[in-house]
Amino acid sequence: MKLHNSYTNTIEEFRPIEENKVKMYVCGPTVYDFAHLGHARCYITWDVLYRYLKFKGYDVTYCRNVTDVDDKILKKAEKEGKTPEEISQYWYKQFSNSMNALNNLKPDIEPFATKTLGEMISIIKDLIKNGYAYEANGDVYFRVKKFPKYGYLSKQPIDQLESGARIEVGELKEDPLDFALWKRDEKFGYNSPWGVGRPGWHIECSAMSRKYLGKTIDIHAGGADLIFPHHENEIAQSECANGCKFVNYWLHNGFVTINKEKMSKSLGNFLTIDELLKKYDANTIRFFILTNHYRMPVEFSDEALSSAQAGVKRMLNAKRTKINEDLDISKTEEYAKFIEAMDDDLNTSKALAVLFDLTNKANKDEKDAYTMLFKLASVLGFSFEKPTLSEEELQNAVKKVSQGLGIEFSSMDELLAYRKKAREEKNWEVADKIRITLDECGIIVKDSKDGTVIDVK
Repeated sequence: MKLHNSYTNTIEEFRPIEENKVKMYVCGPTVYDFAHLGHARCYITWDVLYRYLKFKGYDVTYCRNVTDVDDKILKKAEKEGKTPEEISQYWYKQFSNSMNALNNLKPDIEPFATKTLGEMISIIKDLIKNGYAYEANGDVYFRVKKFPKYGYLSKQPIDQLESGARIEVGELKEDPLDFALWKRDEKFGYNSPWGVGRPGWHIECSAMSRKYLGKTIDIHAGGADLIFPHHENEIAQSECANGCKFVNYWLHNGFVTINKEKMSKSLGNFLTIDELLKKYDANTIRFFILTNHYRMPVEFSDEALSSAQAGVKRMLNAKRTKINEDLDISKTEEYAKFIEAMDDDLNTSKALAVLFDLTNKANKDEKDAYTMLFKLASVLGFSFEKPTLSEEELQNAVKKVSQGLGIEFSSMDELLAYRKKAREEKNWEVADKIRITLDECGIIVKDSKDGTVIDVK
């Protein structure tokens, strides 16, 4: 299996530290608002890696942190007259619901920053003791120039970084490049050897990664926007505190863009996962993301999502047969092609091509094709529950029937009630017209003695 290592900027053969075991850390959310499509891309990407490593037989420990102490959380708490804990707990629950709705597996470990303060303080004390950090009026800063490899991950020379560095009002840094490990904060802070304060963002991940996975880990992943300064700073403080290599493989997913601009809350050009799920199901969103290579930027558009929706329906509507639990798919040609694609730096678009080939074979009743499709699609996180229609699709169908009959219906339930009455009155022409129009919209009407239900074609 080969993966692109951002640190060396090369595709490398993946070899875990311990045979058959993988320690994987992904930077999690700062919980103060709804998760958006950019978050969906990040966490679906690493969910697929997690699933695939387990599928390959690795014993994976997946840790994804929760940042529940941060300036954005504190500002929201003040604005809403709530405690930071109330804000972070509420938005963590919303984030978890969004991840579950996207069919992402829960990480093995999901630590909260505020529950790992002891480990952060311990690392900072070690850094001060060894001369890599210093205290200044309740703040603690890391001495960047004491770490010669600083800038290697982001490929930014130190002199280039210096030209853009500055000291903010109130900061007592020795050097503009130095970054905060601990911030003085007497209002929302916690007790520490340097007074009441709270941790800097970067130290949180170093502490949680070390506590739950050890000093050196196999994989550290996240969005490309975290390469600098977050991951660069993590490397510096972790390697200086631990005296050893921090991460063997750095993996980063590309941005989601709208009109070629990165989707982000700061730019205000984001769509929340909840908003998206009102129009498209989780399988469609996952398909849209996996059609593109994870390292490349992906341009969001309704056209792209509609295309993904058609693709995923084609796959999930494959002719279903009973799953052959005894089938050893590792001996099949399709399995070999799927593995070849995924082993090539998670080439999910090629893996999807294998699934479409199996879809065609399943529709032709080829033996065990559906079993292979079901098992391999599950590795990519697709749910094979019966496809459902979005609220928008249902409303469009209702609108089409309304136009055809010249009667305004407000909902599918109202439309079906009208059709039921037409059948009771033996008005077969109207009942059939409704059924045929819905059929044109991809909706099957099924009548039985127990009533009428609708299904997806």
